[in-house]
Amino acid sequence: MAGYKVKEIYYTLQGEGAHAGRPAVFLRFAGCNLWTGREEDRADAICTFCDTDFIGMDGTLGGKYTADELAHTIDMLWPAERNNKYVVCTGGEPMLQLDSQLIDAFHAKHFEVGVETNGTITPPPGLDWICVSPKANTEIVIRKANEIKLVVKQRGIEPSQFEDWEFDHFFLQPMDGPDVRSYTEWAIQYCLINPTWRLSIQTHKLLGIR
Repeated sequence: MAGYKVKEIYYTLQGEGAHAGRPAVFLRFAGCNLWTGREEDRADAICTFCDTDFIGMDGTLGGKYTADELAHTIDMLWPAERNNKYVVCTGGEPMLQLDSQLIDAFHAKHFEVGVETNGTITPPPGLDWICVSPKANTEIVIRKANEIKLVVKQRGIEPSQFEDWEFDHFFLQPMDGPDVRSYTEWAIQYCLINPTWRLSIQTHKLLGIR
């Protein structure tokens, strides 16, 4: 029975964080636990700045899949006979759907499995890379992972809250929008003063790729 609801699947370069520039298949799950995705609900959402369309299953290769179907679809997007396979599970919030059965199916196709999550849901075992992007006014349960990517400047959340958490990489990413220039300057200065943190830029937007 098809159980995974997918907004879109596509092959591109990772644009952010520690794996910026790395080829990857992006698997965008439908749905999120911090916002419905509808503009009329944005003002009342827990996360009000999201710029991603995760409603429905009408994107490229969107639809309902079994674990084996998803693994096959993602494998078909990877260049033939090439290794270093990498799939990024994102959303919305991928932890609402991602489970060990799907992770095992990806591993069977020799993919390294990464996830980009808001950190409010405990991850299943077997993930190879976890990137946590905390949102203000949430209970973050993932306090140890490969990477934290904090979007700044969010109201009600500060980088100093996370500096004693167990992440291998600490990134500040300026929030896109009309204030991106001032947020970028703020993030640069913060990183210079607090070198635990590194700057993450959305390079895919600068390059005009997905």
